Amino acid sequence: MQSPNWQRFAFRESLLRQVRIIYNNEQYIGKQLAANLFNQSGVFVLPAYTILTAEHIRLISQHGILLEEHDVVHLDNAVYYQLAVDECTAAMERIFKQLHYTKSRRLPMFELRGEVLPFIQQVSEKNDFFGILAALQSKDDYTYRHNVAVGILSTLLGRWLKLRPEELGSLTIAATLHDIGKVMIPAEILAKSGALTPEEHALLKKHTTYGYEMIRDTVGTSHMQALVALQHHERMDGSGYPFGVQGHRITDFSKIVAVCDVFHAMTSDRNHRPAAPLYEVLRQMEDDVFGKLDPYICRVFIGKLMQSMIGSDVLLSDGRTGKIIMIPVHDPLRPLVNIGEDFIDLSLRRDLGVVKVIP
Repeated sequence: MQSPNWQRFAFRESLLRQVRIIYNNEQYIGKQLAANLFNQSGVFVLPAYTILTAEHIRLISQHGILLEEHDVVHLDNAVYYQLAVDECTAAMERIFKQLHYTKSRRLPMFELRGEVLPFIQQVSEKNDFFGILAALQSKDDYTYRHNVAVGILSTLLGRWLKLRPEELGSLTIAATLHDIGKVMIPAEILAKSGALTPEEHALLKKHTTYGYEMIRDTVGTSHMQALVALQHHERMDGSGYPFGVQGHRITDFSKIVAVCDVFHAMTSDRNHRPAAPLYEVLRQMEDDVFGKLDPYICRVFIGKLMQSMIGSDVLLSDGRTGKIIMIPVHDPLRPLVNIGEDFIDLSLRRDLGVVKVIP
């Protein structure tokens, strides 16, 4: 008969082994399984090509499987971005539909933390703006993909603004949930291809207060995150909604999400209008065409984005094409462009401008 001490020792060893397995396997979140996965008893666990989420890692670890490098595929960045964004979008669609059909006002944070947030944080760590942006372009799922896009873009912008890690984690959640109140809006309004009537537009605006209430009433969220859902359409000059508050009453997180919300909305194809050219959107953001955005946050976003364009080909307003060589800090939308043997400083040539970036 085994002694109680031996039983305690065996239990402790089993627990430590489980912890080691989980710790080892967590490094593979975001990787793709190379083949069908079975446990030691031959029980099927997961199919090949699964993009591993935190929930998958828990399942694999429960089966006592210790993943190794040969068990996963290291994807090309472009493929990884697309698969990760598609996976997150599908998860957001499931969450939206679950909330819609159950009429629940409490968010499934367990699913969100396991299936969406790890990918958003991993993708944003790549700091590859245009590679990420290509994966974020809406297909026929704008309502769901937009939440993922704003989550990724806001996390990127938060890094550029040098937020602390705990602030960045909170911002990621807030940005990903900023439009969650739309689950309470009739689907026919969200999917309408023509202009909304004044009554429909008034109803659509309520998604901000619905989202605030849902996040506020969910365990595991903060009041700051709820305020982002409420305030992401507010503007510095008081021209926004739902309350028309001015800049000093808008939280910094809400200002960050507002910039990313406008950018992704305007650069995406939607039911009622096609995507606007990237460079035109940046110009309009700088000129406050969309209502007063926070000037400092907007300037950091545009500046960092333009820095990532160095080496890109562009079409100028006189019909010539050239390559961006340098971005001036004081005027990032008017770069130094190389055309053949000539170098044109657009900050000195106000008669010329960039029309678009050539893919």
